[in-house]
Amino acid sequence: MPDFTLIETPLLSRAAVDRAEELRSDTDALRAGWADALLLRVNHRGQFRVADGDLALEPATSWSGEPAAGAVFLGLRGDRHVWAVRVPAMTGELGDLRMLGHRLDQSSAGLATTAVALLNWHDHAGFSAIDGAPTEPTMSGWSRISTSTGHEEFPRTDPAVICLVHDGADRVLLARQPSWPPRMFSVLAGFVETGESLETCVIREIREEVGVEVSDVRYLGSQPWPFPRSVMIGFAAVGDPAAALTFADGEIAEAHWFTRDQVRAALGAGDWASGAREGAEAELLLPGSISIARVMVESWAKAD
Repeated sequence: MPDFTLIETPLLSRAAVDRAEELRSDTDALRAGWADALLLRVNHRGQFRVADGDLALEPATSWSGEPAAGAVFLGLRGDRHVWAVRVPAMTGELGDLRMLGHRLDQSSAGLATTAVALLNWHDHAGFSAIDGAPTEPTMSGWSRISTSTGHEEFPRTDPAVICLVHDGADRVLLARQPSWPPRMFSVLAGFVETGESLETCVIREIREEVGVEVSDVRYLGSQPWPFPRSVMIGFAAVGDPAAALTFADGEIAEAHWFTRDQVRAALGAGDWASGAREGAEAELLLPGSISIARVMVESWAKAD
């Protein structure tokens, strides 16, 4: 089978946000822009208000009269500043990226993805990793400063590889984590360790999770994954279906080689959510549309 490429851009990689980095430290410009700014409220579950299937942005002045402590500057929508804040609770119609990511346009997807990831980082960065002192946000939410030493820390993104293992022909290896319901399978993934290249991580993770040695590791694409603050870096690799599958590290409950016809049938049935909701008895349920895993599987299935 010839090498395949992603047939489309992963949904959360479509960000079309003007981040306007030059404004992050311009206190005067941010204060002046606040009067006409838009605000995205996000609760601790990563939910935001929606209206007509899109983000429900509201006037920033409904929150405070000027840029507020804890608010993060996302960038520009047109010529209007856009900020996000964490809130304890909200009323009205709520949604999150898993539910609505496929319905958001490029601008809204970028704003929501950035807001959720950045606010998640702030939730866990209240104390300096260097000296343990409390930290305070600066640069309109794009860094934090130690109140003891002035050491500056920046938003953390955890890199993870995600790999579609195939046999070079008509079969793909899919796995299920112990916490997933039966019949829910996806491609394999794992976090990059310190001092490790991405390609080395792919080989190690596949070996650790299912006991298969892979070769021909090839980059496919990437996608932000703000759950809580990762970036998924997609690869394809070739494995041997005759190799014994072993689950030594406990992260995988079961794994199987599926044919292209089986995968195509599963793709036609929808995704995890639709399959579970409808009580379908399909042998295979695949990831939802906002995941790069879905695009990887679809791309492989169509590369005939």
